[in-house]
Amino acid sequence: MSEPFRVAIAGLGTVGAETLAMLRRQAGPWASRGGRAIEVVAVSARDRQRDRGVDLSGIEWFDDPVAMADQAPAEAFIELIGGADGVAKASVETALSSGRHVVTANKALIARHGAALARRAAEQNLALGYEAAVAGGIPIIKTVREGMAANSLTRIYGILNGTCNFILSKMRQTGRSFAEVLEEAQALGYAESDPRFDIDGTDSAHKLSILAALAFGFEVDFDSVYVEGIGGISAFDIASAEELGYRIKLLGVASLQADGVEQRVHPCMVRQGTPIAAVEGVLNAVVAVGDAAGSIMVEGAGAGAGPTASAIIADLVDIARGNVMPAFTIPASQLGRMRGKPMEAHRGCYYIRLTVRDQPGVIADIAAVLRDEEVSMEAMLQHGRADSEGKSVPVVITTHETSEAAMRRAIATIDTCTAVLEPSSLIRIETL
Repeated sequence: MSEPFRVAIAGLGTVGAETLAMLRRQAGPWASRGGRAIEVVAVSARDRQRDRGVDLSGIEWFDDPVAMADQAPAEAFIELIGGADGVAKASVETALSSGRHVVTANKALIARHGAALARRAAEQNLALGYEAAVAGGIPIIKTVREGMAANSLTRIYGILNGTCNFILSKMRQTGRSFAEVLEEAQALGYAESDPRFDIDGTDSAHKLSILAALAFGFEVDFDSVYVEGIGGISAFDIASAEELGYRIKLLGVASLQADGVEQRVHPCMVRQGTPIAAVEGVLNAVVAVGDAAGSIMVEGAGAGAGPTASAIIADLVDIARGNVMPAFTIPASQLGRMRGKPMEAHRGCYYIRLTVRDQPGVIADIAAVLRDEEVSMEAMLQHGRADSEGKSVPVVITTHETSEAAMRRAIATIDTCTAVLEPSSLIRIETL
């Protein structure tokens, strides 16, 4: 038997502790799959006294993860600290400079510094593994980088945040408000006490920027991702979408076009009956579209200690085998700069929710604004009348394909109308 493949783990939260426990529980299978046993020889975390439910005896403890990255007798460094900069970035850079392979679950780090880290790893023939950074236990990085290597990818999209998918699914199933369901998600542990990172779309945007770089062969360009969260989605929107034959999902969508790459994260109305519309609860799903294989979808647990640890160990097994792949499909030195397309250039269909006074002429005024921007209405919903003339009533309009710029101008004008009582709500209709 070959010498064990020695690893060091920085960060012993739920994922780090589960990774250590899983490596011990299934040491035999990892040894046979990777050709070498995988042994944790060093760890680093903030609190040495905390009980993490795993035995740390015989493992060297480092208070400083950067020192561990430099000094530990390990061939691979697992970074589970989190954050785009600070000690996480410093420890990964040190590990690579010290000749150690790196495996990370840190999406923010890869989204911000992935290209630079990939170049540094490639210079020393080291691996930079980040399967766990995108969609948890779903093997989407391997699927795109290896399984679809024969394809030129033109589009990649998906449900990239389980918290948001749970909230939107539960709102549809129960008819409850966003605030009520968010509170339930927090009670169940699906949402953090401060959920902004998830519900404002940032988490999905980090993951989408990584997938776009991987799919299209560019440096990661997080700053060009358009980001919009789900906080403005109401129970009325969910019910209206159902009536119109849609479901609302927070999607990350990246497409390679002749004049640049479009990257956007926002709520989308997707047709009922499409595979991604059926993905419910905390699950994630990613669809990659290639010229040879067509459209393929992978679905599964996008977060949690077990799925994330599974992805980390999958990278470790590859490295133990000696399988050092380019981090982003092509050699890091060949990654081009992405030319991002502004959101204003997007074209598609739209859903508009308006709260208006129930009085004659209001719909005609709104239709005139849309006409002036060359926006064509497809359908309109208005159920019943207000109790008395002049009271508010909700109106829903869907449009044919138009430009984002025209739609924004139309909404800005509509919202100045005296008969429009609240800011309009806009949801993009996605053709999949």
